[in-house]
Amino acid sequence: MTQTNSRSLLSRALLIIEPIDHAQAEAALSRVLERDAGALAAVIAAQGNARPLLEGALGSSPFLTELSARDPARLARLLTDDPDASLARLVEATRNAAKGVTDEAELMRALRRAKQEGALLVALADLSKAWDTMQATDALTRLADTALAASIAFTLREAAAAGKLELYDQRMPERGCGWIFLAMGKEGAFELNYSSDIDIIVLFDRARARVTQPAEDVDLFVKMTKRIVRILSEITPDGYVFRVDLRLRPDPGATPIAIPLEAAFSYYESMGQNWERAAFIKARAAAGDIPAGEAFLKELSPFVWRKNFDFAAIADVHSIKRQIHAFKGHGEIAALGHDLKLGRGGIREIEFFAQTQQLITGGRNPALRGRATLETLDALVANGWIEPRVRDDLAEAYLFLRDVEHRIQMVADKQTHILPRDEKEALRIARMAGFATLEDFTRALVAHLETVQSHYSHLFESAPQLSSQTGNLVFTGGEDDPGTLETLSRLGFAHPKTVTETIRGWHFGRYAATRSTKARERLTELTPALLEALAVTQNADQAFLAFDKLLAGLPAGVQLFSVLVSNPRLLSLLTAITGAAPKLAATIARRPRVLDAVLEPAFFEHLPDESELAAALARSLAETRSYEEALDAARVFGQEQKFLIGVRILTGALSVAEAGLAYARLAECVIAALLPRVEAEFARAHGRMEGRVCVVALGKLGGREMTAASDLDLMLLYDADPHAESDGERPLAAAAYYARLTQRLIAALSAPMAQGLLYEADFRLRPSGGKGPLAVSLTAFEDYHAHEAWTWEHMALTRARIVAGARDFAATVEAAIRAALTRPRDEAKTRDDVADMRRRLARDKPAKSLWDLKQAPGALIDVEFVTQYLQLRHASAHPACLSTMTSTALERLAGLGLMDANEAATLIEAARLYQSLTQLLRLSIDADFDPAQAPRGLVELLLRGGEAADIARLEAQIAETQRATREIFTRIVGA
Repeated sequence: MTQTNSRSLLSRALLIIEPIDHAQAEAALSRVLERDAGALAAVIAAQGNARPLLEGALGSSPFLTELSARDPARLARLLTDDPDASLARLVEATRNAAKGVTDEAELMRALRRAKQEGALLVALADLSKAWDTMQATDALTRLADTALAASIAFTLREAAAAGKLELYDQRMPERGCGWIFLAMGKEGAFELNYSSDIDIIVLFDRARARVTQPAEDVDLFVKMTKRIVRILSEITPDGYVFRVDLRLRPDPGATPIAIPLEAAFSYYESMGQNWERAAFIKARAAAGDIPAGEAFLKELSPFVWRKNFDFAAIADVHSIKRQIHAFKGHGEIAALGHDLKLGRGGIREIEFFAQTQQLITGGRNPALRGRATLETLDALVANGWIEPRVRDDLAEAYLFLRDVEHRIQMVADKQTHILPRDEKEALRIARMAGFATLEDFTRALVAHLETVQSHYSHLFESAPQLSSQTGNLVFTGGEDDPGTLETLSRLGFAHPKTVTETIRGWHFGRYAATRSTKARERLTELTPALLEALAVTQNADQAFLAFDKLLAGLPAGVQLFSVLVSNPRLLSLLTAITGAAPKLAATIARRPRVLDAVLEPAFFEHLPDESELAAALARSLAETRSYEEALDAARVFGQEQKFLIGVRILTGALSVAEAGLAYARLAECVIAALLPRVEAEFARAHGRMEGRVCVVALGKLGGREMTAASDLDLMLLYDADPHAESDGERPLAAAAYYARLTQRLIAALSAPMAQGLLYEADFRLRPSGGKGPLAVSLTAFEDYHAHEAWTWEHMALTRARIVAGARDFAATVEAAIRAALTRPRDEAKTRDDVADMRRRLARDKPAKSLWDLKQAPGALIDVEFVTQYLQLRHASAHPACLSTMTSTALERLAGLGLMDANEAATLIEAARLYQSLTQLLRLSIDADFDPAQAPRGLVELLLRGGEAADIARLEAQIAETQRATREIFTRIVGA
């Protein structure tokens, strides 16, 4: 008869598991006995509880069956020995595994076989209740610590043998090595679950490490750390030891896996997050240079344990849990399919219940700084923070849930915390937990979950909800939450992993805007609403990346995030910009300060007039110290103001009809402010000229119908003695002087500079176009338009307007323009010239679709040509019909009886429709518009601008408008 000691695992067994299928259980045991040399059979024959215990364990777990079949004699030994003694022997053997080993493969085999034995020992002791739950977690943690220590010792000796570093103690290579391994999470608290990863932060102390090439220390420790990960995690025919997770280190996406101490201190002092404070509650120097690790944790203590109550930080830590269940109905307490770790009432809520209260008062009371969950609950009772009843409820639930968690993982050694949805599989777990029926088990489980949720909810009952309908949104830590990826996919993000990785980067403070604790707290609250808002755009991923680019450019984020949290309107605006107007989003990314104006209370109610714009630009220019700085300042001002006009258009605060005037007013302001600076800068080299100049606007600027993308059609006229010279060091004759001055003005407006581009300036509408002089004297202008100008040049002149220059000269120029437009004309020739010009445009610039709102037959060109033709035809007899603005000119023509009132109304309505849609398109995109490919936000903008219910009706409206306009054009001008 086989003898067992009185403390053997079999003699200490308190629970015999009932398998769900006795035939399978017997088959599993038979498979093991087939490989038995007799030792296991002897134990089964001698010990009455051995067979039922083994049938219950092996019949419930294919994983345990596999481990047992590998070495039945090992199984027999574990059953008949004291499990505490078995563990001590195994830990010692693991610790010594690296001694005398020179081959990495040999070490890996030894560690994996030790893990196999440890996994079998813990499972049998836990399932039989020879050990309680926390004894099992303690055993798993000790095995992890010693496996890690053996790997470190081996790697250090190898590095020393290779001449990479010097060891302080050959017998104990980790002593004084400066290589620190901090165990985080459950390993740090001696609470590892059965199939747990081990969460490690690896640091090194440059003052302790004796690296032979100090300049390469990061590279060396990174390579050695990678070797540790491979030794422990690589799957071989013997399995693996522990999966190693290094993602709890500072900003894992941007830092090496082994970090110098000074870099770690710098991170935690400047960018450490509240969830990291919570994580460090359980941190423990587990391996490597343990004294150095303990010194690091002691020095980091002020970061973790703040002296003052820190309820803001608690809200931030709690937001992790709130994000897990941030929509109604998600994660409701259930049994089948419930996540025992992250689900409502689960293990994480018990841990957070303890940790958040530790963070509140642990800085003032060291008694509340314990790592272990159950010990912390006891300390909370002892210090008056919770009632004994609450502690007892939570402790009982914690042990129950950890037990069930272990059994879920024991089935196949999978790192999962979810109870199976299949009833048969769920019954397997119930039986492993000692329940006869699934009903009894689920009743007990739900009761514990509800109890935990009740206490947890009471603790945080005043915490605001992040969202009511979003879904799982967890971006803390270093790994993707599966539920979060599912939520993002459901919202419409095609690349959810990119989103989660990017948002984690925000929380790690990679951008200036997210480096402060308050900024990250506000961002945490904002994230669900932000993602929902981005998701309603046509391309959620593109909108998200645009917002990320915006965020990267912000110098600070607290103010903006706080405003967005409390101001859904502004959040909707930002996401509308990123989803509908990529051009505006690019402006925000380049110039984040433009948002400051949007935050002004009066922004949406007040549009600055000419005097306010001029004063603002003057202030900007006054702060510059050079001509180049002034040009850059003008670019910043112009770009920001164009952005603000665009925002007003998007939000409806500015009608599209008013937008053209607003853009034109801005351009006039910039030209008027830059002209004197250009003249002064030019005079430094060439002196002054006795004469006068003015800048004439034509085209869209002249007609006050500019868009966000409009060029500036300009002409510079001057009045000076043609024989005079300037008075500078390098004098120039009048014609050359003003031609060069005009070049300087073009460069001031159009040259790309450090702050980008301001406007494209086009001077080709001057007399003789590109063949004529760049600057034109008033005399030459008058003579040209009296004798040489083509009809199309007079058509362009109908929109001429003075925007800058000497006031007294402006009146003279206006009179000259008026004289050119009011001279008598040959009606038939004028009509034929206009029709010919339209035919040339149709030939040279054919419309691609009806969305070519300028060139298509019946589009804006037709409206403008009709208007300009009628003005030229009737201006000599009726000068009052002249106006640079198309709609105003049509109204005057109809009012004077010079055209049919109904036709004028049709053309005015057509112009408004085309200009409205064109404003929105130029504001949003640079490419041709294709409704099938356009962002949904842009399509909605166009529907609003065209007052249409859907895109099909809008296109029908455009087509009908173009048909009606073309008919009027043909009747008035000709085919």
